[in-house]
Amino acid sequence: MNTTHTLTSAVHPRQALFEEGDDAAALPVVDHYCGVEVRMRKSLEMQADMGPVFDVTLDCEDGTPIGGEAEHVALVCELANSSLNRHNRVGARVHPLTHASFEADVDCLIQGAGKRLAYLMLPKPQSLADVVKACDFIDGTLKRHHVRPDLPIHVLIETHGALRDVQAIAAHPRIESLSFGLMDFVSAHRGAIPKQAMSMQGQFSHPLVLRAKLEIAAAAHAQSKTPSHCVVTEFKSAAAIEAAASKAYRELGYTRMWSIHPSQIQPIIDAFAPSMAEIDEAIDIIHAAQAANWAPIQHRDTLHDRASYRYFWQVLERAHRTGQTLPIEVCQAYFDAC
Repeated sequence: MNTTHTLTSAVHPRQALFEEGDDAAALPVVDHYCGVEVRMRKSLEMQADMGPVFDVTLDCEDGTPIGGEAEHVALVCELANSSLNRHNRVGARVHPLTHASFEADVDCLIQGAGKRLAYLMLPKPQSLADVVKACDFIDGTLKRHHVRPDLPIHVLIETHGALRDVQAIAAHPRIESLSFGLMDFVSAHRGAIPKQAMSMQGQFSHPLVLRAKLEIAAAAHAQSKTPSHCVVTEFKSAAAIEAAASKAYRELGYTRMWSIHPSQIQPIIDAFAPSMAEIDEAIDIIHAAQAANWAPIQHRDTLHDRASYRYFWQVLERAHRTGQTLPIEVCQAYFDAC
């Protein structure tokens, strides 16, 4: 029997295993931040070459020179609309809701590039109320400029109030992803958390930082949103970034991570990618489950049902998102093409 025909004619794993809205959006595992023009262009060139295995977030907050906010947003719009945005995986971070430039950022980005942006990132909300107010303004702006109403919104959890309300923020229907803002979170403790907690080692051991990371990841997963891990500032050490990414994914449940230097992108992808052994096992189990019409099966003396099928399907999705080589029949059956 032709394997490809069998797979493509059966019920797709996503239809069989998930109710609508039950699973988080399949975002790339890297969210790469840049705000200086030369670095923004270089990052977009890298993305065009590598494919949509990482997102590029063009920074209109920390990347903007004071007094040059309007010019910087115009540059971001130009880049988002350019041929460099080949995969339509470019987002933008705006100023905080309380900043004088917030409304102008949102209005200019949506009017100038709303149809090409993959998401907007909201930094520094102090509470759920801030998130609601910001989302309402974004949605009103989308409507006013006749841009699609479903532009995803990402939120940075980096204040005491946002962490307090993190479950409710994650539940907001317009939110697609939650990120942890390590540096601002540590600073918000007024020196009570030592600077070592911002290092690669310290951010995984300080109790208050670790608590914040776990609460954000748990809230995101509870609402089928994507948790995005914070930065690692030791950007010259590939080993440090890969170790941090591995801890973030395998120990804390993060499925996405920030990059702040081009050299960090590939190590994060490598850390989040499943091994060939994991991929082979997932393919075998998903094939067998599909052949059994998603009834329970036995595989290598272990029983599996829909609960474990969901896990192994997510392994395959992660392999696809990280650009791993998959068999052609898997690509054709599950991912259109690879």
